[in-house]
Amino acid sequence: MQNVARSALPPYLTQDLLNDLIARALDEDVGAGDVTTRATVPPETTAEAHFLARQDGVLAGLRVADHVFAAVDAALSVSWTKADGEAVARGEVFGMVRGSTRSILVAERLALNFMQRMSGIATVTRQMVDAARPHAARILDTRKTAPGLRLLDKWAVRLGGGENHRLGLYDMILIKDNHIAAVGGVRAAIEAAQRYRENGPEDLRIEIETRTLDEVRAVLDTGGVDVILLDNMVDVRPDGSVDTSRLQAAVALVAGRFATEASGNVRLETVPAIAATGVDYISSGALTHSVTALDISLKIELT
Repeated sequence: MQNVARSALPPYLTQDLLNDLIARALDEDVGAGDVTTRATVPPETTAEAHFLARQDGVLAGLRVADHVFAAVDAALSVSWTKADGEAVARGEVFGMVRGSTRSILVAERLALNFMQRMSGIATVTRQMVDAARPHAARILDTRKTAPGLRLLDKWAVRLGGGENHRLGLYDMILIKDNHIAAVGGVRAAIEAAQRYRENGPEDLRIEIETRTLDEVRAVLDTGGVDVILLDNMVDVRPDGSVDTSRLQAAVALVAGRFATEASGNVRLETVPAIAATGVDYISSGALTHSVTALDISLKIELT
């Protein structure tokens, strides 16, 4: 089987971090050992197992699977005919692992769990990116990720053609409604954020959430931000049609002075209408908090 080039790690995920994540996942799953495999499979048997896509989608997590198999047994040989970020068709065999049957069985579920989740995220991301493509809007993820898996979730978004928003609470100032309420208003929140940025070691971007046109006007009067988040300004009517009139009005008010991001009611069906308003970014928590895993199986044959 032909082997294709491995994908590069994203800038926020080091090999050490990936190794640590896999080690913790193996400890959780395998513990003191796979007693079923020990009880039923002779140690000397070898096998060849093939990865099969059971539905169309976008692959992600192949490099992670490489490291899972290597962590279980460095003698296992893994090869792929597809790369992370490439489309796969239902019924297509796209990879193979060969070696100790016991080792393959120990690693199988963890490798598939990573691949299925990441491929599910990459698949829906690609669908949203394609839906927004006729317009300039770019698809962003959010912090609504599985605890402990954020870096992999966000990597999967990148592999699907989306872009990463902030990684956590530490790499961007994002002023939301509760921050505004806690400090006493839009102007006070922005001015406090500006002072923090001026006195801090990093040149952090400032984004602020707005929910009404009056709040948008208040931000425009104050200035000093990089992005205006236009939250829940899209309504889905009972008949399924999408009302973007408030979002359109907000984008018109901003008039290109700052970058704009739309959030709330973002689903694959609503993305085309949202993108058509002229927003720069569309963020969707559904990319990662409502993951539908891509159906991938691994079929073993003794050699």
